Amino acid sequence: MELFFETLTGLREKLATKKVSPTEVLDALKKRVEAVEPSIRAFNHIDWETARAEAAALTPEDLAKPLGGVPVAIKDVMAVKGQPLTCSSRILKGFVSPYDACVIEKLRAAGAIPLGRANMDEFAMGSSTENSADGPTHNPWDTGRIPGGSSGGSAACVSADEAIVALGSDTGGSIRQPAALCGCVGLKPTYGRVSRYGLVAFASSLDQIGPLSKTVEDSARILQVIAGHDARDNTSAAEPVPDYLSGLNQGVKGLKLGVPKEYFIHGIDPEVEKIIRDAIQHLSDLGAEIVDISLPHTNYALASYYIVAPAEASANLARFDGVRYGARVKDGKDVIDTYCRTREKGFGSEVKRRIILGTYVLSSGYYDAYYLRAQKVRTLIRRDFSEAFGKCDAILTPTTPTPAFKIGEKTEDPMQMYLADVFTIAVNMAGICGLSLPCGFAAQGKHGRLPVGLQIIGKAFDEATLLRVGQAYEQSTEWRKERPACA
Repeated sequence: MELFFETLTGLREKLATKKVSPTEVLDALKKRVEAVEPSIRAFNHIDWETARAEAAALTPEDLAKPLGGVPVAIKDVMAVKGQPLTCSSRILKGFVSPYDACVIEKLRAAGAIPLGRANMDEFAMGSSTENSADGPTHNPWDTGRIPGGSSGGSAACVSADEAIVALGSDTGGSIRQPAALCGCVGLKPTYGRVSRYGLVAFASSLDQIGPLSKTVEDSARILQVIAGHDARDNTSAAEPVPDYLSGLNQGVKGLKLGVPKEYFIHGIDPEVEKIIRDAIQHLSDLGAEIVDISLPHTNYALASYYIVAPAEASANLARFDGVRYGARVKDGKDVIDTYCRTREKGFGSEVKRRIILGTYVLSSGYYDAYYLRAQKVRTLIRRDFSEAFGKCDAILTPTTPTPAFKIGEKTEDPMQMYLADVFTIAVNMAGICGLSLPCGFAAQGKHGRLPVGLQIIGKAFDEATLLRVGQAYEQSTEWRKERPACA
């Protein structure tokens, strides 16, 4: 088997026993990227020379570390020293990061090699990776379709075996949704579990970094490395990090898994609903107790999210003014004109739409009517989950209402695009954790096979239960062995 087909766990065994070298792994990935990247376009930038130099410099002690010699693709929203940091936006073209994000420091300390800048929706604002100044990424299962977003490049490169594992960020579903549409595993940790230091902020109270991988165990291994308190991030939680691998294979017997009626709604694709219900039945057959629950304020999650997130974005993106770093128009009449024209030319239409919306809901006379009310709804959503977890250990839902749609199909209708995240947004609003993993295929698309994802939602800081449930399902099914059309 080619090295690029390996899982992180399998590759680690080969590296630790010196069956392969880190440079051999990179050479294999380079071969794969050259073969499929023209049709996938998952990366904005890869510096093979630097990555190879880092691989060659690894010592035997480095290779004995948890991720020794493993290349990790990085979404282009996290700082990696000496590499471009553009957030797939024209306004940051040419900007090179002067430092490493906390998660990159932790990856390096564990022996990993940061590899490439994965494409994304500009400033993580989107559900399809079509809002990128570098052009859209394509779904490996059907290149005429979107990979999801905003971490579409991260999901696509893992699915297409251009990377062993990747990091993404999730503000309203941006890890889980593309993982579902590309047929890989995506984990959104609890807010505060992973440091956001060095992550370019979209919505500071919602953003969270997490892994995209080929298996549940691989996600557990990455989370083990990147989780933990960081004093540089004042939202980082001082919570102990458990051993995620030790309880991974305990099975689901004795667990109560909740199924909320609000997630099986009008508009969900019939094939998706059947596949999810079959997955729920499978977990029941494995010994889990399935219980019906209600999350009554789910219907308000999407509307409140699109007030809170743009409001925070309007403040966070004010720093991109063409004065301190990034692109700048050269013929501005004065500072204000330069500032305005730089932002006009530098930001794409979706980013502008959200900045305008966010500024509006924070403005005098509208703050109480919109922003304050959205925050009250957020409290109710959090309360819904708290009450539900009094009846169950984890919650099962679809990750997305439909399989991947065609590129260009929803770009003219922002509301339809926003609805792609209808099942993932509430998790971010509540600040809890969620996992998406493959659970079947819809008989749609060019090849008649589009991945469907099962979402498992957990209590705050209880990623261990998500991983346990996901592992039980994954290892008792064959979906993880399926390969996309580009393979």
